[in-house]
Amino acid sequence: MISAFFIFNQKGEVLISRLYRTDFKRSIADVFRIQVVSNSDVRSPIITLGSTSFFHVRINNLYVVAVTKTNANAALVFEYCYRFINIARSYFGKIDEEAIKNNFVLIYELIDEICDFGFPQNSEIDTLKSYITTESVMSSGIAAEESSKITAQATGATSWRRGDVRYKKNEAFVDVIEEVNLSMSAKGTVLRADVDGHIQMRAYLSGTPECKFGLNDKLVIDKSDRGMIDAVELDDCRFHQCVRLHDFDATRTISFIPPDGEFELMKYRCTTNVKLPLRVIPTVTEIGKTQVSYNVTVKTNFNNKLSATNIVVRIPTPLNTTTVDCQVLNGKAKYTPAENAVVWKIPRLQGGQECTLSATAERTSTTSQQAWTRPPIDVDFQVLMFTASGLIVRFLKVFEKSNYSSVKWVRYLTKANGSYQVRPEGIYYDIYL
Repeated sequence: MISAFFIFNQKGEVLISRLYRTDFKRSIADVFRIQVVSNSDVRSPIITLGSTSFFHVRINNLYVVAVTKTNANAALVFEYCYRFINIARSYFGKIDEEAIKNNFVLIYELIDEICDFGFPQNSEIDTLKSYITTESVMSSGIAAEESSKITAQATGATSWRRGDVRYKKNEAFVDVIEEVNLSMSAKGTVLRADVDGHIQMRAYLSGTPECKFGLNDKLVIDKSDRGMIDAVELDDCRFHQCVRLHDFDATRTISFIPPDGEFELMKYRCTTNVKLPLRVIPTVTEIGKTQVSYNVTVKTNFNNKLSATNIVVRIPTPLNTTTVDCQVLNGKAKYTPAENAVVWKIPRLQGGQECTLSATAERTSTTSQQAWTRPPIDVDFQVLMFTASGLIVRFLKVFEKSNYSSVKWVRYLTKANGSYQVRPEGIYYDIYL
């Protein structure tokens, strides 16, 4: 049970406040401002002071806060906060302070609808958009007719979808998007390699279709089945509520009636048998106290029919670097003092190819004798039609009582955004003058 709901900006100012129960006053916001916003040492998302618990989620320098005095289910409270964030994003896109101020009337309507007297209620985006809208108010006759449809949808077996959806062209788009996380030591040992993935779907289908979605034959979820050869092992799977879980447990087939439009069908993690799309081989040589020599090779580890795009390699330099001379045959490399790194941008690299950067950094002499720690090299990239986990879509079938034909599209995307790190091998040569 939630007693109060707040949205704070990074200065601790209250942008949105709603008290659902009488056991709180609005001054409770001052407690959160002092104990959390003004305290940089706070790391936990749950702060308990006496009998009051503050659950907060940070997004774009905003604090979304739920407050309770009861022994509430923490997972439920956080689910409520994240549901609100998803609803707000679907209504007005980016969530920041300006968006909150420009849509505060709409936000109050939403939080009053999705939570009644502190108890979470209907939070289906499709249902909410049926009657909470920024468009002009409907006439009373139409409103009464629409009201009965909304009630039937909200209380029906498929609250996430209306039954009267119609499209001229029936299409379904499936995007399997994976983000690779890598941490590799200077000796080439993989310290961490995992994948955060999700299956995003856009369903533009008429009526109430039944969809069947098949994944790899060798797909392992249960820990007792680990160790199978060539198996794809997934951890922490989470499905949209439309998925029938008993079908997935039995046949690894996802059966569901999809919501209308875009939604996240499944989220998962993979920590074993990760296929690394790029291999980075860096060597950093310190020549005395005045020079650092770099030799960085990037290799692709996938089929030559595929290619990696938007590759950005950030190679850290010492703090006392003055100039860097870069030589590359692929892309462009430039020393960026603001980032204290050499930024190497490669527009495209085909599978089975490699490219190398050679650079020499000049350093100013300093009185400090502290050794340079050689921070890790960060790599960003995108690879279309490739999955690091090995997950593939075997089939996607759509069944509807009118037996219409539908067009299905499947796309794979593997990417890294600042989470693909390789520590360079370091060599030091002292020069005696």
